[in-house]
Amino acid sequence: MTCVMSKSSSLRPCGGFILRSSSSSTKRGSSSVRFPSRVCFESLKSSLNGEFQGTKLVIGDGSVRPMKLERKASPVQMGLSIGTATKWWEKGTQPNMKEATSAQDLVDSLLNADNKLVVIDFFSPGCGGCRALHPKICQIAEMNPDVMFLQVNYEEHKSMCYSLNVHVLPFFRFYRGAHGRLCSFSCTNATIKKMREALAKHTTDRCSLGPARGLEESELLALSSNKDLSFTYTTTKKPLPVLAHDDLAEATTPSSSKAPFFKESPDEEKTLVSAGR
Repeated sequence: MTCVMSKSSSLRPCGGFILRSSSSSTKRGSSSVRFPSRVCFESLKSSLNGEFQGTKLVIGDGSVRPMKLERKASPVQMGLSIGTATKWWEKGTQPNMKEATSAQDLVDSLLNADNKLVVIDFFSPGCGGCRALHPKICQIAEMNPDVMFLQVNYEEHKSMCYSLNVHVLPFFRFYRGAHGRLCSFSCTNATIKKMREALAKHTTDRCSLGPARGLEESELLALSSNKDLSFTYTTTKKPLPVLAHDDLAEATTPSSSKAPFFKESPDEEKTLVSAGR
């Protein structure tokens, strides 16, 4: 015989519940049988000696009362780590690709490149054309390990890009050694041929007679005059050659030799006159 709990109010309550019997000895049509309280509680001691709906029932002589349990949360050490998503212009970058952090870094990178070809890539994180072109630029950089690709983020360096007259994106400029700036153009996925042709033209073997030139002097002056940039540039004018005392005396004294004076002969004069007639 088993006892189950129900919430019907038509039968005798037992701590808010009633007892029903599923014994086969009950009459047909009868759904419940009353039991003495002693038998009922003795039979429930084994089945309800645990937790019931979050509370523990204590079986006594004739009363059922819920007992509050003290629940103590066990300390659990949980480490919450939020990973930052990789920016699209940082995906697939090659060892010969570098992002310029300031105007001074841009100038120094060009001067320290020596005779190596440098491609400056002006881009913006919100530019759809720049994002679509980036994977191909990474592939081109991988195929040309001797070329340095210098990235300039337009959103972080707007003032610098304005001083360098960059008004369209994506935009590229080529620099190499003592030649300085070689070419500049804008291209997209549809016109990526421009990039390949420029690389094939300017990656040929050549020797620069002198140090790397870097930016043009007009560009350096524009960067230094920009108050938003912490960049200074002073013009280096070549000094005039100093003449020695003897050379200076020869330059100031007139020469003693005079140019020869040619006098026309009478025959030549007559010939010109006759030609005039």
